[in-house]
Amino acid sequence: MMQTEGLAVSEMSRPGAGALPDPPGPSGASGHVGTTSDAAAVIGESGTVLGWTSGAQELLGYPPDTVVGRSAARLLAEGEDPDPARTARIADRCRSGSGWHGTADLRHRDGRLVEVDLRVCAAFALDGQRCFLVSGRERTPGWTVGGSVLDGFLTRSPIGMAVVDPQLRFVWVNDTLERFGGVSREQRLGRRLRDLLPGLRAEPIEAVMRSVLETGTPVLDHEYQGWSWADPYRPHAYSTSFFPLIDANDAITGVCYMVMDVTERWNAQHRLRLINEAGTRIGSTLDVSRTAQELADFAVPRFADFVVVDLLESVLDAEEPPPWPPGTKPAMRRAGLGSVREGCPEAVVRRGERVDFVPPPHDARYLVEGDAVLIPVLNPDDDVWAVEQPARVATIRKFGLHSLISVPMRARDTVLGLATFVRSRNPTSFEPDDLRLAQDLVGRAALCVDNARRFSREHTTALALQRTLLPHVLASGTVLETASLYLPSDAANGVGGDWFDAIPLSGARVGLVVGDVVGHGLTAAATMGRLRTAVHTLADMDLPPDELLAHLDDLVISLLDENPRDEATTTALTGATCLYAVFDPVTQRCVMARAGHPPPVVVPPGGDVYFPDLPAGPPLGLGGLPFETAELELPEGSLIGLYTDGLLRSDGRDAESGMSRLGRALARPGVALDELCESTVRRLLPGSHTDDAALLLVRTHTLSPDRIASWDVPSDPAAVADIRARASRQLSAWGLDELVMTTELIVSELVTNAIRYASGPIRLRLLRQAGLVCEVSDTSNTSPRMRHARTTDEGGRGLFLVAQLTHRWGTRYTGDGKIIWAEQHLPVTAAA
Repeated sequence: MMQTEGLAVSEMSRPGAGALPDPPGPSGASGHVGTTSDAAAVIGESGTVLGWTSGAQELLGYPPDTVVGRSAARLLAEGEDPDPARTARIADRCRSGSGWHGTADLRHRDGRLVEVDLRVCAAFALDGQRCFLVSGRERTPGWTVGGSVLDGFLTRSPIGMAVVDPQLRFVWVNDTLERFGGVSREQRLGRRLRDLLPGLRAEPIEAVMRSVLETGTPVLDHEYQGWSWADPYRPHAYSTSFFPLIDANDAITGVCYMVMDVTERWNAQHRLRLINEAGTRIGSTLDVSRTAQELADFAVPRFADFVVVDLLESVLDAEEPPPWPPGTKPAMRRAGLGSVREGCPEAVVRRGERVDFVPPPHDARYLVEGDAVLIPVLNPDDDVWAVEQPARVATIRKFGLHSLISVPMRARDTVLGLATFVRSRNPTSFEPDDLRLAQDLVGRAALCVDNARRFSREHTTALALQRTLLPHVLASGTVLETASLYLPSDAANGVGGDWFDAIPLSGARVGLVVGDVVGHGLTAAATMGRLRTAVHTLADMDLPPDELLAHLDDLVISLLDENPRDEATTTALTGATCLYAVFDPVTQRCVMARAGHPPPVVVPPGGDVYFPDLPAGPPLGLGGLPFETAELELPEGSLIGLYTDGLLRSDGRDAESGMSRLGRALARPGVALDELCESTVRRLLPGSHTDDAALLLVRTHTLSPDRIASWDVPSDPAAVADIRARASRQLSAWGLDELVMTTELIVSELVTNAIRYASGPIRLRLLRQAGLVCEVSDTSNTSPRMRHARTTDEGGRGLFLVAQLTHRWGTRYTGDGKIIWAEQHLPVTAAA
């Protein structure tokens, strides 16, 4: 008789209950539960073995096919019955309806003796002949027969046993099986399983029995979930093994089966499955409120019928919870809500509203120090509800809320909130095992909420830092219009290091810059701020674009050398990109260079969109390679756009495709610059995106000739007075009489110095734009130095006076010399 793998048939629990998930179907057993704690065999009145369990095989070493159908006498130590009279007395006693217990020496298959505590149950009829169920286990020192382990086999054994005839009617049942089903032996005998326990769905079990009757093949560890009259409000799980009873003629005369209640193990597996599943369902995003709602969605209806998740307001705001004085109530809001009833009618407080309910002691100390609360039976007449929470009494009665668990949400010594689970439609009350499951679920959710809170806090801090470091007002005026937009990446990736700027330069020129730092988070934002500050400093030196990038590259390399072990900073700096351009509204020329950054997009008035063929240059921090410039002519009304690659590579698109889409989005004449900037970004990035993006749009204008005045200056000190007079007349023509005196002093000092110390042609130029700029150019490369003259010195105060009288001043070098310039603010009454 060969043993096969056990079969498992999914069964449902009692009608109407919230049943546990079905175990695997007939393809295989969901687990193995041994039923060999007690060896058992069915022996016919003639002494022939009719049934043999795996426990008996384990005890004596005989497989079923070597025992069934043969005499049981060969199992005795002497090979035959040593005391026929004793055997007859035992048989008579069992025939009379009583049992027998005692000890016997049995022979193991390997020849050794095994002392066994035996019990022979009362005889029962099977297919017309009397049978005896013999059970036993190896005797252990300290065990006694009679009222001990074997005596408990019928009353206290964890194994229920029964024998059914070929028509599947009960012919014998032990006490344990009576307790399992809540049906007495008298009610069972002569009736079938399906007539006794309708909620058990007995048909699949009887199908297994019929299979054993037809094939003679035992079925081990058949697991199912069932219902019992003894405990009608709670599902149970059972593991059953079936084996055929065979007479001396090898005919199958019935089925003996053994049942173990494995509810505790089944529930433990169910809890483990729930916890594992919760790991995939809770915390799918780094959003605090969404994570709280995911806990509620997951627990209903798997665990509870109504769930609320309340979080501290500080947690929802991604802040650290404040300390609470004793006796104070925490400020909480409802963040998660779930119910088996549509619309969550049980909820007194809706999502987003303030919550005032906290279990005893009703203050913040419970959230900080309290344990989970289990209320197996909710009594609305208790003072906790009738006196302290009267508004909820009507809800408890109306919806039949009868069992509650509340668990404080804490993670990493941080108080987060409170999760409450309630049952109503499911009549089974919460038990201590359910409390442990609730704590596991809330603990997992609390970690996810804390992770989301910490990320939100860092994301908010990084975003605030990013926005603080980005320019609040871009340089603009009569020579250009500007519009910009920075779009952070979605919350899962965090703030990056994209940046842009428009920097006013001397001579009414403007420096345009855009850059991208590698990575996300605080380090990327801080690194971006360092690079933007460096570019501002270098731009104030009036360096050409290629020289500025070379100095910026040297700075990045020195920062990398400062702390090579700072992995975050190293990652952010290495491979950072930048594009720097200088637009001159007088010449309408734009000179630019780039360090690994995408080229700008240009939309000329009435022309086609194009991307200039600008030498790429290496990213910052690599060193050793030069940067090259390119020069463009930008007629009046030209549009130039500087951007980061996050704007191009949305939805996995390549850069070339992104550039084409960008060009089409910007080729819309007549659209206001701010509207064009925002609509372009939204068009290219319509949904969530993994990288931040920046776009700087500039529409250029020419500085009209009526705002420019220039004169050649002879290299003769006598010419200073004439040049000073011409400048005064020009200021009067511009309506800037308030600046005549200071301008005469500036022109006198700058022109005199050029005549005295420089060489070659000297030229004075006045520019009226956002301010009044006075420029003196010469062919010398010598830069003037401001001195602080002593009280006894007769000279040396010229440039000091210029610095005091002007908003700013400086020197910039050209291809054939230098320009000394000074800028004054225009009077408030003067038109820009």
